[in-house]
Amino acid sequence: MLSEPVDSSIIIPMLDLKFIRDNLPLVLANTRNRNSSADPEGVVRRFDERNRILKASESLRQRRNENAEKMKGKLSPQERAALVEEGKRLKQEIAALEQSLVQVEEELCGEALRIPNLTHPQVPIGNGEANNRELKRWGTIPSFPFKAKDHLEIALALGLLDFEAAARVSGQKFYYLKNEAVLLELALLRYALDLLQAEGFTLTITPDIAQEAIVEGIGFSPRGPESNIYSLEGTGTCLIGTAEITLGGYYAGQILLAEQLPIKLAGLSHCFRKEAGAAGQYSKGLYRVHQFTKLEMFILCRPAQAEALHAYLLELEERIYRGLGIAYRVVDTCSGELGGPAYRKFDLEAWMPGRGEGGEWGEITSASNCTDYQARRLGIRFKEEGKNSFVHMLNGTAVAVPRTLIAILENFQEQDGSVTIPERLRPYTGFNRIEKRERSR
Repeated sequence: MLSEPVDSSIIIPMLDLKFIRDNLPLVLANTRNRNSSADPEGVVRRFDERNRILKASESLRQRRNENAEKMKGKLSPQERAALVEEGKRLKQEIAALEQSLVQVEEELCGEALRIPNLTHPQVPIGNGEANNRELKRWGTIPSFPFKAKDHLEIALALGLLDFEAAARVSGQKFYYLKNEAVLLELALLRYALDLLQAEGFTLTITPDIAQEAIVEGIGFSPRGPESNIYSLEGTGTCLIGTAEITLGGYYAGQILLAEQLPIKLAGLSHCFRKEAGAAGQYSKGLYRVHQFTKLEMFILCRPAQAEALHAYLLELEERIYRGLGIAYRVVDTCSGELGGPAYRKFDLEAWMPGRGEGGEWGEITSASNCTDYQARRLGIRFKEEGKNSFVHMLNGTAVAVPRTLIAILENFQEQDGSVTIPERLRPYTGFNRIEKRERSR
């Protein structure tokens, strides 16, 4: 049961501004380690200027009140005129300070929102995927008695994908999923949904559009050259890049009761991403596309529960892919590769035989502990023993369909060009194998 809704239009920076000022060397070092262009020193300057303006405004208002009190007494015309003049001057000075305050607070909020979360002490420091730390591996990397094909070659031969028609209709990096691939997508989703429902997750199909304030509150940039999000012109809304946005926004501006926590949500949605500048040999086919379907996990909890629940999300991701029989490794993402909201992030990377010469690992899921970063910005708290505190929020990928399709097509390919369906999915697909047709359609 929810109680005491608060103003969700107010976005609160991830870190308490006083904390940033009092711990500036720590925040500066963390910003550098996160490869962020945020300016903590600029935040502190604006914070101090804001406090100066507030103090000066309060002093002027006190003088204005004192001036008004003096005018109640018996005064000569000259004395009254002087007090009236003083009142006008004080009013003008207060108005000027209020205008300055609006500008400073706008700049302060904009800069503070760019500061990334603090970083878990065990996160490896560095930039680039090469600095990620491998934590474990599971499964056997397949060995083929033939040259393994990549997913695009397999899918086109089996009539499962059409990028050319999609490019004519929608543009590059869109695709038509066809024939058995449609049923395979639905099978993957139902397989994962059944698992999450058994784990007590509330299943949802979320909107594919969110208000810009929610997008920014979660930690994504809704506008500008760095944005990976499509904005809908003139609406103040965006197409979501992940259901993390809509699941995180579900309780925006609300105070939860402690006994509600943890809240476990699963959100099925389409995801839309610009993927600007993401070209490369490993970006072809389904690996980086502008629209795809994904099932996302999201948890709101007490701070003391977050570490254990982060491990729990990772375990669920591993369980899903172990069930599919796909070899994977777990990596602890380095500081420079963490998105702004993440305190720590674990990625699952599946073995993809069609990548490179002889196969390589490719990211298929991530699980992030975002502490109270998103909750502060969205105003989501919980009440316990009369005290309101920010919840901690975590997210994890259950199934991102395109990359999971890549892993299935490449790992379960046969020499004759067919693809074997993982046993766990067969009750959902109704077939065991995708075979070549006499004519592709």
